[in-house]
Order: sequence, then C-alpha cells, then structure tokens
Amino acid sequence: MIRLAISVEGQTEEEFVKKILAPHLRQYNVYACPILLGRARGREQGGGNVNIDRLVRDMKHLAHSFAYITSLVDFYGFKDKENFTVNKLEDQILERLKQNFPNKEIFIPYVQLHEFEGLLFSDVKQFVEQLIDLYGTSQNKTNELISIAREFPNPEDINNDENTAPSKRIQRIEPDYNKVIDGPLIAEMIGLHKIRDKCPRFNCWVTSLETLQNHSNSEL
Repeated sequence: MIRLAISVEGQTEEEFVKKILAPHLRQYNVYACPILLGRARGREQGGGNVNIDRLVRDMKHLAHSFAYITSLVDFYGFKDKENFTVNKLEDQILERLKQNFPNKEIFIPYVQLHEFEGLLFSDVKQFVEQLIDLYGTSQNKTNELISIAREFPNPEDINNDENTAPSKRIQRIEPDYNKVIDGPLIAEMIGLHKIRDKCPRFNCWVTSLETLQNHSNSEL
C-alpha cells in the first residue's frame, strides 16, 4: 500500500478526503491521509492561512513519513499567489519543494481552481435537492444556483473574487449552508465520478494519484 499524505487547507477538504477520495484511492493500493496545514509540524491549530512558505514547509516535513505528498488547497484565498495563474502557482510550489531535497519526484502540489465549493456545481440538480432537504431552500434560491452553473463551461471556472467565488455565492443564496458539514456531504451525494466528469483539472489530479503504484513499481 502506497502511503500518500494530502496537505489540506481546512476541515472541509479534510472530510472530503476521508469520506470520498481516500476510499476511492484504496482501490489503487494508495492509502491517502489528509493532514491539516500546520499539523505536520506539530501545530495544535491547523488549516487556513495558505501561502507558499507554509505549504512547502509542511510538505517537506511530511516527506519523512510518506511515500508521496500532495496538497488540496484553494486558489481563492491563497495569500501570495500574486499574478500567478493556478498552473504557474503550482510550478512555483514545486520548484521550492525541489530545493535541497534528494527525492524530488514524490511531490505533487495541487491547487484547486478556484475553490472546493466549485466542485459542488458538478451536479447542480443533486446539489439543490440536498439544500432543499437540509434547509428547505426555496425554489427561487435553487434557481439562482442553477443559473450560476449554466453561466460557466465547467464548475472550475466559477470565478475567483471575494464576492463571486463559489462559496460566497452559495452562502449568499443559502446563509445556513455549513461548508465543513454540508460540503463533503453534498460532494458524496453527487459522487466522485460525476465531479471528475465535469471538472477536468480535478480529474487530472485524481488520475495522477491513482497511478502512484505504477510509479513506485517502475522505481524498483
């Protein structure tokens, strides 16, 4: 079994890995363990405050205990992304991880475009049904969510702004939405297959994790 550490931004991502991603990866002989940002270095309070320095320190620390290390953090809210695109930001993180590190191939930095909540728009029908079940969300409000999904070619394109990021849109429409509890639950109801089908960037990342066993065998 390949031991994979996933440095996660917060409890939402932590629950998503535990409930959905880790069980899926076990089929590929990969044991995925989510670790809140900061906890790798013994911090009592983990998560949040995502920046390159902090993420690189954690991922390097985790390399002493795991065969591979990846990340699941949002592009939205990343503190020092400057004018980088999400791909360029990942490149910057990888370059920093490679510095003075003997085994450079074990790092797979991943930054979610634009944030985790965008994935929930992969099946907006299932999404709104869950909100109706949980909170009795009105038809007018669910129609707003459906309209958002139709605006963009895929859920990962829902834009990156303090007012229009996916989580901000959801909480404006349904203030009772609890991202830590509801986000992973709704993602589980939608299903990983549907999310991957609608979110090509996310799908590429999951595919890279599914093939870790092959990489390990080729190194023998």
